[in-house]
Amino acid sequence: MRKIKEVLRLKFDHQLSKRQIAQSCSIAHSTVSEYLHRFRQASLNWPLPEEIDDNQLEQLLFPRPQIGSPHRRPQPDWAYIHRQLRRKGVTLMLLWQEYKELYPNGYQTSQFCHLYRQWAKQLDPVMRQEHRAGEKMFVDYAGMTVAVFDMQSAKMRQAQIFVAVLGASNYTYAEATWTQTLPDWIASHTRAFNYFGGVVQVVVPDNLKAGVSKACFYEPNINPTYLDMANHYGTVVIPTRVRRPKDKAKVEVGVQIVERWILARLRDRQFFSLPQLNRAIAELLPELNSKPFQKLPGSRQSMFESIDRPALKPLPAQVYQYAQWKKATVNVDYHIEVARHYYSVPHTLIKKRIDVRITDTTVECFYKGKRVASHIRSHHKARHSTIKEHMPKSHQKWAQWTPDRFIRWAAKIGPYTTRMIGRILNSRPHPQQGFRSCLGILRLAKDFGDARLEAACRRALAIGGTSYKSVESILKHNLDQKPLPEHPDNDTSVEHGNIRGAQYYH
Repeated sequence: MRKIKEVLRLKFDHQLSKRQIAQSCSIAHSTVSEYLHRFRQASLNWPLPEEIDDNQLEQLLFPRPQIGSPHRRPQPDWAYIHRQLRRKGVTLMLLWQEYKELYPNGYQTSQFCHLYRQWAKQLDPVMRQEHRAGEKMFVDYAGMTVAVFDMQSAKMRQAQIFVAVLGASNYTYAEATWTQTLPDWIASHTRAFNYFGGVVQVVVPDNLKAGVSKACFYEPNINPTYLDMANHYGTVVIPTRVRRPKDKAKVEVGVQIVERWILARLRDRQFFSLPQLNRAIAELLPELNSKPFQKLPGSRQSMFESIDRPALKPLPAQVYQYAQWKKATVNVDYHIEVARHYYSVPHTLIKKRIDVRITDTTVECFYKGKRVASHIRSHHKARHSTIKEHMPKSHQKWAQWTPDRFIRWAAKIGPYTTRMIGRILNSRPHPQQGFRSCLGILRLAKDFGDARLEAACRRALAIGGTSYKSVESILKHNLDQKPLPEHPDNDTSVEHGNIRGAQYYH
């Protein structure tokens, strides 16, 4: 009211133009014209009488229409307009045009919008929020838990209650899980989508650690598995802002209703399994969703059928398969480790940091968003799953060789050659490290023959020379053709309590 009085003072006491008044009061030129027009319409004179205070002046210049009182102009159905605004693409301007087609002498657009906002203020704050059909699903866990006697552990456990609420219709889903960890969190989402029969455009979680790996006011980090699930269903995850309870008012009310209309009614019942508890919750959900609204016509069920269900996106052909994500650095042997099993990736990624997607059946590797390797999940510890194409070309020729193949080749030559190959393979931390030595020894048979190689391996084993160079030296110096030195029959060793003897060192 201070600016209105200032506008009147500058106009009538100082005879300033409307433009000068607007510049002096820092308001629009049209606002000055509106104030002066309303002043003339109210048949007031300047200076104002002393008995007119600010409230009276406001009522004289801006009289408030009485909603619901008899009026020459037809009153719109505000509840219908409120419901229609939740439908995709519907605006107040469109609804006003439809209203004017029915009632040509009805309200003009500005008054129509003003009266709707006045009517909407009478609703609960959560009902005043404008949520489009099929747009948002709010998810959270209830503060209350339900005691369940677990027959397997013979202990009383507290079941967590997951709640999902659709924004436009307030249609509600609830279920019990043992924990709030990521596997239960993801599984509850998939069952909620199945219950609704479709997928919303946006999922709005609280900053729960299972869904948001790092809470941030401006850019929260979404858990990779949670993001992977959202991509599978074609939806988007937009967490609530930190310390902004109004962002999740919809689900807060939904949680409160679930606690009052479901959990409170189950407070005196004893449950002996999680499925038993979920069956009890499922029996009460239809009653909750069919309960009539207090300040709006219809119920959650009726609004869901008419507004949300037609706008939901269809479910994908397959249910999301839970997957964990981890970061891994490619080792020098172009393998990464998952649960103590080793999986190969292209050798060009050595020392690179990659993303690994792990399911019960597959292990997928991604580098900069592109899948570079895929393996069948193996649960054998300390084993390798290697794809030949991932090896450098210098390594690929060794991929066809195995310890069994070397043993079979050596067995064709003779028992001493077989023992030599077996000893070399067993002496290395990894058998592959002995492949080159074994191949070299076996190929000596081409130049010297099987018989000489067998004799050379016998001599090398006798003197402890288990290497390619030892066998090669024996053959080159024709030592394989000389008899092996025999142990002398006369034992000149001295027996004494303080002398250990040669056997001690073997």
